[in-house]
Amino acid sequence: MPTIQRCLISVCAIAAGLLLGSSGAMAQDPAASVVVAAAEAGVQESSPGQQIPASGGETHQGIPVGFTAEGYAFIGKADAPVTLEEWSDYLCPFCGRHFKQTMPDLLDKYVRSGEVKLVFRDYPLAGLHPTAAKGHVAASCAGEQSAALYWGMHDALFDKQREWNRLPDPSEFLASVAKDLGVDMVAYEACVTADEKDAVIAKSVEQGKSLGFSGTPSFRFVSLQSEETYTLIGAHPLARFAHYADPLVAGEAPPEEAKPKPPELPFWAKPEGLKPDPNRPGYTIAGDQYKGDPKAVLAVVEFSDFQCPSCARHVLETQPVLDEKFVDSGKVMWVTKHMPLRMHAHAPEAAVAAECAADQGKYWDMHHLLYEKVEEWSKGEGDVATRLLTLADALGLDKAKFGDCFDGRDAWRRVLNDLYDAQGVVQSTPTFIVVYGGRGRVVRGSTAVDRFSAILDKTFADATAEAAAEKVAGTPGAESE
Repeated sequence: MPTIQRCLISVCAIAAGLLLGSSGAMAQDPAASVVVAAAEAGVQESSPGQQIPASGGETHQGIPVGFTAEGYAFIGKADAPVTLEEWSDYLCPFCGRHFKQTMPDLLDKYVRSGEVKLVFRDYPLAGLHPTAAKGHVAASCAGEQSAALYWGMHDALFDKQREWNRLPDPSEFLASVAKDLGVDMVAYEACVTADEKDAVIAKSVEQGKSLGFSGTPSFRFVSLQSEETYTLIGAHPLARFAHYADPLVAGEAPPEEAKPKPPELPFWAKPEGLKPDPNRPGYTIAGDQYKGDPKAVLAVVEFSDFQCPSCARHVLETQPVLDEKFVDSGKVMWVTKHMPLRMHAHAPEAAVAAECAADQGKYWDMHHLLYEKVEEWSKGEGDVATRLLTLADALGLDKAKFGDCFDGRDAWRRVLNDLYDAQGVVQSTPTFIVVYGGRGRVVRGSTAVDRFSAILDKTFADATAEAAAEKVAGTPGAESE
């Protein structure tokens, strides 16, 4: 059997955020000495002729600081016409980017002038950053002593994010940061060990979730005049904040933004591409193997690599549960596509072997066996073609036909087509595209069965509800995720 030249494909991920345009450097105030002097006198001057009363006499970076009636730390004029709530995680890299690149500009343009009050809300993401909550507790305990110490701790935690984000237990590091800021360590340790702040932080997280926030940073503008609220999700440059802040400060509603046009799905994920091929049982019109009901509400398109450990974990541990709950019940049509990575020398041949088994109606049997026996065929003695032929023999395939297929060009072409399809969509394996209603949601990596089930349950419920609403309204849905 022949060998082929490996294909190197450069692929890019679906955009999950925005690049920041600001420089990240805090502007130098030429009147800094005047501001400091004014602070000591109980007022802040942000620009010539404009003064802001201090809140309780405490300042941070020459700006008033304090706590709201609900106990949340704020920086800015206490009765500013606009409040900007920031829901953040001290170990979130995007939150750190916002702190370094955009927050200095926000402070200089809106907060110093008294136009906007920034309120910090705790939202540690326990699933992503298990130790982040300790940082939030540390800041809160520093805040027990003064608002200025709270904001000093706030800044230090973001500034030193890379120093404590990988510590199994950052408690000692956090205590050293607090000590360097001049925090009373006896009171600090008593606060940290009392565990009362844990409940406060947890409550803040639940409040964030109740507002629909599922990630960080998330922001909410609140107008003191109209009490209207406006949400902004993610780390953005100053211009995105200005879109909301400028009109709100002027007492006006922000202009509505044009709804982005939903990206068009590729053919293999469109309804016409997902239809069964009448001439090739088990294949879609787009040329991909599937299992389940083609009329299912959801389709999941999986890109995988037969030498990928995470792919094997999904197929052998997670997929059987998903098959029983979603595929066998007719809720999900499951589609597979090949994405052999360059780092896995024999993954292309394995993909071809699966396609050759498909020609004899044994695709899914070979698919499972390749993952189950990966150590044998990828590292055993002799050439990989011979080892793959052994698997074909174990499945009772016609070895002559299998060999002719492997030596031919058609099966290799199918694998290469999948690689081309991955361009601009997929960058790693396994990657799953959950498709319904002309939309696609990306799930990356080997995901725990409970989480994957929850994603499919919610998407199925959403899709079913939308379909029912469209049937009543008589119009197709146009909203995009």
